Amino acid sequence: MKIVLIVVLLFFLLIFSLVGLRFGSALTQEGNPIPYLVAISKHELSNNGYEKVLETTNVIRYVSEYEEKYPLGMAKEFMKGEGWVFKEQMGSGLVFEKNKKVITISTRQYSRHYFIWDIPKEV
Repeated sequence: MKIVLIVVLLFFLLIFSLVGLRFGSALTQEGNPIPYLVAISKHELSNNGYEKVLETTNVIRYVSEYEEKYPLGMAKEFMKGEGWVFKEQMGSGLVFEKNKKVITISTRQYSRHYFIWDIPKEV
């Protein structure tokens, strides 16, 4: 019985260590890391390109994988699917236009492997 308990404890220690190594200091940068880890897990299992993290009164936050060759690609593809045309990048903001209306979505790096993007609810 003790051996089973030790094996289970070592397994959980290994899982927490792997999560800590993968995300490092990113775990606490956005406050509660649980919604982000759940969304990243769903993203990894579904591989649909992005996953919704949370929704506030003003924005909907998504997380997607960061790719060197196409760093903000999923955010641009999502907006394109909603009918918005990409105009330019201003720092960490992406500017889109649709029917003479202009919006900016903010992006930021969450970890070495993932980035977060906020889309206004009006989209």
